[in-house]
Amino acid sequence: MMRRRTTLLTGCTALVLALGATACGGGPVSAGGGDKALDGQTVTVAGVWSGSEQKNFQKVLDAFTEKTGAKTQFVSTGDNVSTVVGSKIEGGNAPDVVMVPQVGVLQQFAKKGWLKPLSSAAQKTITADYAPVWKKYGSVDGTLYGLYFKAAHKSTVWYSPEAFTQAGVKPPKSYDELLKAGHTVSDSGLAAFAVAGQDGWTLTDWFENIYLSQAGPEKYDALAAHKLKWSDPSVVEALTTLGKLFKDKQLIAGGQKEALNTDFPGSVEKVFGPKAEAGMVYEGDFVAGVAHDQFGKAIGKDANFFPFPAVGGGTAPVVSGGDAAVVLKDAKNAKAGMKLLEYLATPEAAAVWAKAGGFLSPNKKLDLAQYGDDVTRATAKSLVDAGDTVRFDMSDQAPAAFGGTKGTGEWKLLQDFLRDPSDPKATAAKLEAAAAKAYQD
Repeated sequence: MMRRRTTLLTGCTALVLALGATACGGGPVSAGGGDKALDGQTVTVAGVWSGSEQKNFQKVLDAFTEKTGAKTQFVSTGDNVSTVVGSKIEGGNAPDVVMVPQVGVLQQFAKKGWLKPLSSAAQKTITADYAPVWKKYGSVDGTLYGLYFKAAHKSTVWYSPEAFTQAGVKPPKSYDELLKAGHTVSDSGLAAFAVAGQDGWTLTDWFENIYLSQAGPEKYDALAAHKLKWSDPSVVEALTTLGKLFKDKQLIAGGQKEALNTDFPGSVEKVFGPKAEAGMVYEGDFVAGVAHDQFGKAIGKDANFFPFPAVGGGTAPVVSGGDAAVVLKDAKNAKAGMKLLEYLATPEAAAVWAKAGGFLSPNKKLDLAQYGDDVTRATAKSLVDAGDTVRFDMSDQAPAAFGGTKGTGEWKLLQDFLRDPSDPKATAAKLEAAAAKAYQD
C-alpha cells in the first residue's frame, strides 16, 4: 500500500487535489471501440498496490477486458518499483504498463530510455480533461510519458469521532493545537497517534507537510530540486518540530519502538480496527479506503478527517501525489498497453474505482456522483480551489535512491530519527549526504 498517495486546503473542510473545474461527461477515448479488438492479447501491468487497492484496480482492469477483449495480469512490485521493473527489463521480461508512484522514478525511467511517449489520443484527452499540473508531472524534457490515473491527498489527519467526543476535543487549526488535542485524547485513555514508522514513506509525508507550512512553497520547491541543501536551517527547524511529536511517548501508540514495527495498514487498524489504540492517524485520503474496506467504518460518521494544520506562522499545507501509468518501450505488447492507457485516461475508467472507494481521480470530467460518500465527493469538488498552493510530494520528486527506496536514503534516515529524535541537526546532515549522492548519480 503505497503512499502517494495527496491533500488539503487552508480553511477548507474538504480535501484538495488537482487544479481545475469539475464537470460531468466528456468524450472518452476509445480503448478498442468496444469491438473486442484486442481479443487474445494480454497486457501485463506492474504497480505498488496490494490488498484493497490492488483488488479495486483489478475491477478497472476487468472493465478494460470487458470493453476490448484483452486479458490483464497485475504484478505487485512492493515499494521498490524502480528495482523490480529494472530487473524485469534486464531479464527480457518487461511488463507492458507500470503504475509509477513517484515523479522521480518516472523521470529516471524516461532518462534511461525505457518509456514510450503517450499516443496522440491519450495526450489529447489529458490536455482536455486534466489540469496542467498533472501533464507537467507526467512529462520529461517536454515529452509526455505518464498518465496520472490515481491521485492522493496527503494533507489529511484522520480521526475517530467517538474518540474526539469522549475526550471533548475538536479538530485543531494549528500544529500546536494538534499536539494539545493529542494530549487531551491521551488523557482520556487512548494514545493520540498511530504512526506507521515501519513504512518510511509515511515519515517523509509528515516531514513534507511540516516543511511546506513552516518554510513556505519557495523553499519547498528548492529543497525538492536539491537547489537547497538538506543541512539548511529550515530543514533542521522542521525536524525539530517533527521531533516534538516523535519523542513524546504520550502521543504515539506504543511509543517509538512500536511505531517502527507498525506498517501503514496497521496504523489505520490502531484507530479504526476492532480494538482501538489511538484516536488519530495521519496519512492521505487513502486511509478512508482501508477504514471502510477492512474495518467497515462509515466514512464521515465512524471515520473523518481534518486538514493537516498550519505550522508556526505558515498556511496549512497542500501536498499531493499520484500514480502515473507509463508504457515500457521494451514491452512485448506495448500497443495493447497504450490502449489501456487511453482507457485509463477516461472518466469511464476512473468511475469504476471511484464507486469502489479509496480513490481520487485528477480527471475533471469524472461525474462527482460516482464517488460513494459525501466526504470523498467534497474532496473532489474542492479541486478547483487548490490553485498554486498545491505541491507534489517531495520524496516522490527525488531520485528513487533517496526518496523512494526501502531501507535507504530519506526513508531510513527518518526512521532513524523516529527512533532517536534528539539531534535534528545531525539528521539533516545525514539527509544532505544521502541526497547529494543520489542527485549526483
